[in-house]
Amino acid sequence: MAKDVAKQAIALHKKLGGKIRILPAAPVRNRADLSLVYTPGVASVSMLVAKNPELAPQYTMKGRMVAVISDGSAVLGLGNIGALGALPVMEGKCALFKTFSGVDAVPLVLDTQDADKIVETILAVAPAFGGINLEDISAPRCFEIERRVVEALDIPVMHDDQHGTAIVVLAGLLNAFKVVGKKIAKVQIVISGAGAAGTATANLLYAAGAKNIIMLDRKGIIDSTRQEPHKQMLAKFTNPDGIKGGLREALTGADVLIGVSGPGLAKAEDIELMAKKAIVFALANPTPEIMPDEAKRGGAMVIGTGRSDFPNQINNSLAFPGIFRGALDNGVRKITQEIKLKAAHALAGLVKKPTAHKVLPDMFDKRVALAVAKSIR
Repeated sequence: MAKDVAKQAIALHKKLGGKIRILPAAPVRNRADLSLVYTPGVASVSMLVAKNPELAPQYTMKGRMVAVISDGSAVLGLGNIGALGALPVMEGKCALFKTFSGVDAVPLVLDTQDADKIVETILAVAPAFGGINLEDISAPRCFEIERRVVEALDIPVMHDDQHGTAIVVLAGLLNAFKVVGKKIAKVQIVISGAGAAGTATANLLYAAGAKNIIMLDRKGIIDSTRQEPHKQMLAKFTNPDGIKGGLREALTGADVLIGVSGPGLAKAEDIELMAKKAIVFALANPTPEIMPDEAKRGGAMVIGTGRSDFPNQINNSLAFPGIFRGALDNGVRKITQEIKLKAAHALAGLVKKPTAHKVLPDMFDKRVALAVAKSIR
């Protein structure tokens, strides 16, 4: 991170005292206003909702408010920095919700990293919200937490580190394949990182038609000998040729490298092992697995990162605002795999003529959230 950006960010946050404000939707200017928004008038609204819970989204914030919830265990590239360390990021997430899709969001950071307590807390606060955006919860706990919360609630729940990332990666790849003239069913895709983002990306790419996916973690290529439950699950549909070894073995002849692990993963010599017209999405922030100039030197044709200072920024901010906007507007209760696929195609469709330097729309393109929201049914 550039030192001047860091200094400016610290100064801004100190000046603001946080990025989120709570403002009333109705003014309270006099006793007449007070009697409507609070006592005595509010009692009749409370009784109406108590007797008819299905009306809560129409008469309370539940119809437009999302909770952004984290335990601070896997924050950006910073790791396990806890609840308070996570709060500025969750505030930022809420600011993006409002900016890009008009969705109101509240950050909730939990001072526990016990899965049972996290689930219990989320279920306890859920009645006030129309959706739950889980954020920066480490794997593999995030899989269990999301599954249990989704099963228990009838409102949309999404762990954005998993599914937001997967949606945007798929959208970018759909257009990158047009640029390089390849088909998703025919390519070999290597994913470095088998945590939250890597696992969800593999699942979504497989659902989209990818047939040859190779996953790697710190131990190397994942295969059926792995003991961890979620890696056993990955082994069932990845590495169909039973390749063993590490990154270089996985990259030999590969068409796509997706990095969701950390900096310093690959060098130009590694990219040279890939097929011609290779695609490299190196998404670690702030320092990607391989810098764009290095990937280009290795022969990659389409290169994307999570950064805003290079072409093809692959950022989940392109997905989550529109997904929750669409879910709230259309009464969607579960974010299914089909919904994620539709969102990815809607996002990709905004770039009519993809090029090597533009496979995704800009985050500030006002069409993005609306297009994604319209696909959520």
